Amino acid sequence: MKKIFTAIIVTVFLAIPAVAQNKNAKAAKPSSLEVSFNYQRQAGPGSNQYAVWIENEKGEVVKTLFVTSFTTKVSARGNEQPVRGYIKRPSCVPTWVKASKANDLSDQQLDAFTGATPRTNGTQTFTWDFTDQKGKAVQKGTYKVFVEATLYNASIILYSGSFSTQGKVGNVALTSQLTEPADSHKNMVTDVKVVLK
Repeated sequence: MKKIFTAIIVTVFLAIPAVAQNKNAKAAKPSSLEVSFNYQRQAGPGSNQYAVWIENEKGEVVKTLFVTSFTTKVSARGNEQPVRGYIKRPSCVPTWVKASKANDLSDQQLDAFTGATPRTNGTQTFTWDFTDQKGKAVQKGTYKVFVEATLYNASIILYSGSFSTQGKVGNVALTSQLTEPADSHKNMVTDVKVVLK
């Protein structure tokens, strides 16, 4: 009887680490996505515009985390017609403009995720909490993150990476595409990192 009791106690103690591991595995599921990059403000017009957004598997924009204000704001000089920045300067983050259907969005809708272009250099960080533009939780599944930057006129770099909201915490692998080199402005956006947390 004493041997059976001892065997039961040993079995219980051996099972405890397995239970703890299962709890840790569940805790390792991500609850947000963090996008960060080093931003260096560039001199002159035709630069310093960027956008950060999330798309679903169908290629539909689920949420825009940020876009620079010149891109979306209506402005005019002298006798010019008031127009949004991306119309005035079509090289302003054109991938985001097309994907987000910016022409169909009201000024109020654009204001929700538009911010001033940073005046100082340093790390820019944006967080996605797995909600859509209205704040409603998205379905679990595979999504794609994008960071697009207009380096200088037609020189545009686009970073992207796929991930699952049910995946493991950790870095998201990114690829990048550059339309054409702009050596004078190549350091505008560097060290792009995306992490599931």
